[in-house]
Amino acid sequence: MEKIEKYNIEYEKPKVTLLQHSGLGVAEIAARTCYDSFENSENECVKNAMTKLDTDAINNIGESELLSNLAWVHHHHSIIEHATLSYLIEGTSRGVLQEHARHRLQAISVRSTRYTMSSVINAFVASVTIGVESEKSYFFFLEKLLDLNLFVITDPEYLAIEIHSIYDKLVFQYKRNTDFLVNAVAKSSLPFVQEFQGDAEALFEALQNGKKKRNVGDGFKHIVSDNWKVDMVVTFNIRSLKNYFDLRDSGAAWFQIQWLAEEMKKVTPLKYLRLISKEYKGND
Repeated sequence: MEKIEKYNIEYEKPKVTLLQHSGLGVAEIAARTCYDSFENSENECVKNAMTKLDTDAINNIGESELLSNLAWVHHHHSIIEHATLSYLIEGTSRGVLQEHARHRLQAISVRSTRYTMSSVINAFVASVTIGVESEKSYFFFLEKLLDLNLFVITDPEYLAIEIHSIYDKLVFQYKRNTDFLVNAVAKSSLPFVQEFQGDAEALFEALQNGKKKRNVGDGFKHIVSDNWKVDMVVTFNIRSLKNYFDLRDSGAAWFQIQWLAEEMKKVTPLKYLRLISKEYKGND
């Protein structure tokens, strides 16, 4: 947990894992192709690439003088677009996701609210059996959502406000939509609503263990805020990653995306950082 003194609120930082990286070899091959200068490479596998191609060795190159020269002397960064890294990001916010979307050159796959909200809706449907006008109904819903650990801001007082807002939005829909339960619960689980009428805990467990209505978020995804946690996989080419770190690992960036950029840097191999960040240039 991290406490931001400016706001006096506790936040949970994201976790980042490097899934794969393509290596520097393809980028050097691309550069050597442009200049027809394979014989000048300090890497034997590149020097011999046009006569004996060893892709494993090429993909395991740890350093390239040519790439460093192009990146820092000539600022010819298009060559390093041939190298890519993929990261698994867990527990960042929808607010950060919006910021990420502004970086055009990346591949991004995000945990879908449409298909992953069933536990939230199940908690609400179970709470309704207590009676939506009852404070006990809200407190049941609050307890279940806190257990699900769905938010980046972890301050209990703030979460109570946030979860009450989600509850109120669902109550609003529940009162206006006669098909609410049909839209919220899988057909095979609907009988549980009558079977466990008045027993919120038993109903919640039955819904959780029953078939999930996978696209439940179609009708309800608007209830969540930018504080909602998301997981995603992002793939950057090195040139785009340089732009991302330049902008986001900066004091001018929003602190949540700074945290993410910092965590991504921690798992990025040094051989790439040396090409894109002066902070690491020349480091071993």
